Amino acid sequence: MNQTFLFEQLNAPEKTDRLDAIRGLKALIDSGEFPAIPATSDVNNHVHTTYSFSPYSPSKAVWMAYQAGLKVVGIVDHDSVSGAREFLEAAELIGIIPTVGLECRVDMAHTSIGDRRINNPDQNGVAYVTVHGIPHTSLDKIDQFLVPLREKRGERNRRMTDGINAHIHPFGVSLDYDNDILPISMSHDGGSVTERHILHALGLKFIHTFGKGEKLVSFLKNDLGVTISEKAAGQLLDISNPYYEYDLLGLLKTSLIGQVYLPATDECPPIEDFITLAKETGAISAYAYLGDVRDSVTGDKKTQTFEDAFLPELFDLICALGVNGISYMPSRNTPEQINRLRGFIAERELFQISGEDINQPRQPFVCLAQRAPEFSDLYDSTLAMVGSERKAGFDLKDSMFSAETIEKLPSLRKRIALYKAYTETIYASCSTDSMPD
Repeated sequence: MNQTFLFEQLNAPEKTDRLDAIRGLKALIDSGEFPAIPATSDVNNHVHTTYSFSPYSPSKAVWMAYQAGLKVVGIVDHDSVSGAREFLEAAELIGIIPTVGLECRVDMAHTSIGDRRINNPDQNGVAYVTVHGIPHTSLDKIDQFLVPLREKRGERNRRMTDGINAHIHPFGVSLDYDNDILPISMSHDGGSVTERHILHALGLKFIHTFGKGEKLVSFLKNDLGVTISEKAAGQLLDISNPYYEYDLLGLLKTSLIGQVYLPATDECPPIEDFITLAKETGAISAYAYLGDVRDSVTGDKKTQTFEDAFLPELFDLICALGVNGISYMPSRNTPEQINRLRGFIAERELFQISGEDINQPRQPFVCLAQRAPEFSDLYDSTLAMVGSERKAGFDLKDSMFSAETIEKLPSLRKRIALYKAYTETIYASCSTDSMPD
């Protein structure tokens, strides 16, 4: 079968076609017509798909991870686990270890840090958190928790779209939520609709109206009053830029969202409810560390201060609430930030989860910074997390953070070693002969 056709089908509208594309590519690999990619020890536990916002369907995300040589890849969509089963099937077909998680925002306004900007660029008192290692038998229960959150988010999205229209109407441009925004999402199949979807649709509308290049840049600067850096201007003046739509989205997110953003309320459950959900489903709860931003790697975060100024108080709070771990990305912060963070993680004996946030095509699936020797424990924790996900699928009491498991084996270090060994046993056929330098 034609390779180009199969690549295109990885993002086909229908899940069956996407999975058939994975099967076709695996057949080409098995026949020697397409090169097999040996697995390294690289892992990435934070990949978004089209079920939140991403250039990649669950099947294509798995393919991209395979092409990058990842040993483990984790799906983490906003407010949705609806892409998880496709992700798991695609990973099984291609021969890569999958892990399932999700990301959502929780209400912390009632806590001791509720009046501060925590790790959310747009709103004080609201924090991004993640759930990892979700047992596959718990997916339906977690989705039941998420359905009303997506519905409430949809209501706010419509109000935000109205606000954007009031902002752009004088320039002869308008957005229709049902016709412009929903069709570029997976909301029809349980996916979420995020601010990125809204801004992406707006960017597409701008391109349709003004074209790419000088006219669009002039409109953004002179009519909308958008401040455009030299780097962003270069990207948008280059009409052959293959990532044009995503670079425009990044600019709109840093410059426009603050003018039209409406605070998230009903769609953000209290952090206590989130922690309870993780416990009841055998999953691993984590706070997503952002850290003060100076130069945004993804190009869609402006310079801001976040939780660094009150990190000890934050750690005291999340430990008291029962959060299991911290997720972070070694490439997104300075060495000083990471070393300080890891010091608090070790002091509180928290689980640590790594992942290179993937939601646009410029981002590499491999985090090169994580290959430094000091981060070797992040590979161990990933394999342990996979082991917990699999064991808890048979019995939730066997999850790594269940009360029963902790009573039997209080030491987190020993639990990590045990669950890592379990993963290595069940995935013994996954080669790591090609280790990263």
